[in-house]
Amino acid sequence: MNIDMLAMLYATYIISGDKLFSDVPELLKPQVKEILEREGLGHLAK
Repeated sequence: MNIDMLAMLYATYIISGDKLFSDVPELLKPQVKEILEREGLGHLAK
């Protein structure tokens, strides 16, 4: 599984309420934040 797929997986978990942005590994936070912002959900990346 590559970094992009993991970032999408974490973003999906955050959107569904199963994880918080603080649960995301530091390496993935920039990509996850970008995905959430692209979906209009940037407020979840705080």
